[in-house]
Amino acid sequence: MNTGRDLVRAAETEERFRLLVQSVTDYAIFMLDPKGYVTSWNAGAARFKGYSEDEIIGQHFSRFYTPEDRANNRPARVLEEAERTGRFEGEGWRVRKDGAKFWAHVVIDTIRDPSGRLIGFAKITRDLTERKRTEAALRRREEQFRLLVQGVKDYAIYMLDPEGRVANWNAGAERIKGYTAEEIIGQHFSRFYIDEDVKAGAPQRALETALREGKFETEMLRQRKDGSRFWAHVVIDPIYDECGSHIGFAKITRDVTEKHKTEEELLQARARLLQSQKMEAIGQLTGGIAHDFNNLLTAVIGSLSIVRKRVPGDPKIVRLLDNAIEGAQRGATLTQRMLAFARRQDLRVAAIDLQELVRGMSQLIAASIGSAIQIETRFPLSLPPVKADANQLELALLNLVVNSRDATTDGGRIIISGRLEAVTSPSGTILESGQYVCLSVADTGSGMDEATLSRATEPFFTTKGVGRGTGLGLSMVLGVAEQSGGQFVLHSRKGEGTTAEIWLPEASADLVASSALDSEAELPVAISPVTVLVVDDDPLVLMNTAAMLDDLGHRVLEASSAAQALRILRRSENIDIMITDQVMPNMTGAELIARVRLEWPNLSVVLATGYAELPRDIDPALPKLAKPYRQETLARVIAEQSRSRQVETVLHLRAPSKAGTG
Repeated sequence: MNTGRDLVRAAETEERFRLLVQSVTDYAIFMLDPKGYVTSWNAGAARFKGYSEDEIIGQHFSRFYTPEDRANNRPARVLEEAERTGRFEGEGWRVRKDGAKFWAHVVIDTIRDPSGRLIGFAKITRDLTERKRTEAALRRREEQFRLLVQGVKDYAIYMLDPEGRVANWNAGAERIKGYTAEEIIGQHFSRFYIDEDVKAGAPQRALETALREGKFETEMLRQRKDGSRFWAHVVIDPIYDECGSHIGFAKITRDVTEKHKTEEELLQARARLLQSQKMEAIGQLTGGIAHDFNNLLTAVIGSLSIVRKRVPGDPKIVRLLDNAIEGAQRGATLTQRMLAFARRQDLRVAAIDLQELVRGMSQLIAASIGSAIQIETRFPLSLPPVKADANQLELALLNLVVNSRDATTDGGRIIISGRLEAVTSPSGTILESGQYVCLSVADTGSGMDEATLSRATEPFFTTKGVGRGTGLGLSMVLGVAEQSGGQFVLHSRKGEGTTAEIWLPEASADLVASSALDSEAELPVAISPVTVLVVDDDPLVLMNTAAMLDDLGHRVLEASSAAQALRILRRSENIDIMITDQVMPNMTGAELIARVRLEWPNLSVVLATGYAELPRDIDPALPKLAKPYRQETLARVIAEQSRSRQVETVLHLRAPSKAGTG
């Protein structure tokens, strides 16, 4: 009885198992006999292999394999392995009834009876085509990404393991850092850091920051394989696997040296602009002060000179007057420096032989530096003449020599030299293309540090201490050089001395010829009396100039404004020369001269000015009288004007009839 129930239950179980297998549609579950022929077939097998049960029962399972696998006898080998080991598992391409391929995961288990005899095989197949396609697509994307990363040359993109060792390397990393993949993979990334950063622990801090904050980003100096340094923008990101375990870092580096260079150049340009604006403001202020100071000095020097000629021969009074005149002359020298700095002094440009100029100053230079310091001059056999103002250049050279003396101890040397230089690529310099002569003053003195050197040409900056310098010496040299069309260059290092260079343009052939004519001409200072109209809005200067002209024996008319000067000209017929100040209210000296030339074209005119801030359209040949001027200078100017008219007697000039007499 129990045996019957057991058989019934067994039959029911087998039926349920059969129904279970038959109802599975995601797996092909079927049996093979020991030879490999299909003996059962479920719904899943019919669904993705395409055969109905009637079509496939009794057929060999090899028909599911590709022609290539059948040619290689793979079906038989699979069964042999399953029989030998009890199980076979693998993946590969299989073929549906319609010939389409699909990727299958296959498990074959042996089936044996209780005695161990092989009675067949159980075969379970799963269609993994979609997974295969997904994996293939993922591999393609990974390969594309790898090729993309490898192809990038402007960025170093690579991975580090958790300890910071390089795990892979792209072409950009090789280009930027100089290492090949074979040289660097497995090495610690700290070798890209400069020594100072390695000692400070920067590499480890970067990794710790990336782990702690999720990202590390900075710009700093890095080092290439050849030891050269470059500015790098660096980003380090931590990498985690699917389980959240830290597996390394992604590191991207970009060479931003050019960006830093551009930013530095921009900062320098801004600094130069600010410095230029500051210098311009100081120059405006300095020029205005110097102009007013020149007016005062003109009155002081002129008046003292006249008094000096007329006082009795009392030695004490004469000494005091000479002392006062010398003090005023020092003031005039100071204004020259101020105007040179402001680029507003009136240069008398000529062709200058530098060797002759230095030779002519040799005694003055020797007296200025004393016998404890050696002085040498080094010039080639010939140098072309330069375009410059001889007096201003002498003053500049003397300034440089005195500065070298102050920086040089006993037993040191000062070397004055000259050389010819050609400027063909003006970029990075204020010079235009052409030939230049460099006048150099080098010393073996204490030199300057970078901070002092950067400020050396600033006005009123001095390291000589209170009362030992105005701070205008080098700024004056700079002004003279640049106003002459050249430049001033300082080279210095602490403890290694200083070299100061004045670059001056080579004089043109026309300037050389005109300078030769000027040097041959001898102007007579003593001339017949003339009538001079003096125009100046400063009563001190007006009275002083009139007094000096009167003392020279000339007839003087005075005007305190341009309007008054025009009225005097219209009612006077015997005026020979007009000397007018430039800076006056309502009408400048240049504007007055323009009016005069329209109405009295034959009248000789001279423009007196404390600095060279003149209109651009003014006649460059217009005679000028630089303030402050002494009586001797005034006499020479009058002589020049008389000579230009080729007369030695008083000229009687009359206004054109159309002007009227007012």
